[in-house]
Amino acid sequence: MKNFINFLTVSRLLSGPIIFVSITFFNYYLFALILFLLSAITDFFDGFLARKYYLVSSFGEMLDPIADKVLLLFLLFSITLITQDFYIGMMSSLIISREIFVGGLREFTSKNNISSATEVTFLAKVKTSIQFITISSYLVSFLIGSSILLFISSFLLFISLLVTFKTGLDYFFNTIIKSK
Repeated sequence: MKNFINFLTVSRLLSGPIIFVSITFFNYYLFALILFLLSAITDFFDGFLARKYYLVSSFGEMLDPIADKVLLLFLLFSITLITQDFYIGMMSSLIISREIFVGGLREFTSKNNISSATEVTFLAKVKTSIQFITISSYLVSFLIGSSILLFISSFLLFISLLVTFKTGLDYFFNTIIKSK
């Protein structure tokens, strides 16, 4: 079971580049949407199964957020390339910057034995869900060619940015408080 759980996590790492190539080079939006939805489902199941079968590992706890970030990065880059939209590029860059910043915070808190300051919160799980819903919305808008859904997706991207920044600030302030 442990190998299966790790496989689910690693599959997210691999699906990001596959989705990127499939939509930026071949316009395979349906394939990308299906693969992305499967990847999003693995994000839930790897953690669920690890907790259910008491197979939570430090490797899995480290790899899971990296897999999420890699998937997010490839999808946001591809969406920006497809749309060639400055707004989407800027929002995506800010989201990715926050993800890198929180990664650095987690490294800092780990080295200083205050990892509890950057433990995943419920809002952070909501953030990931909103990001995945936003990306799915973009993929559906590309698939059906809907400019209205593209506009809604861009609004969702802004909401995603707000929640992403909120969780990043929470981690930052928790780190400051616990490092004193």
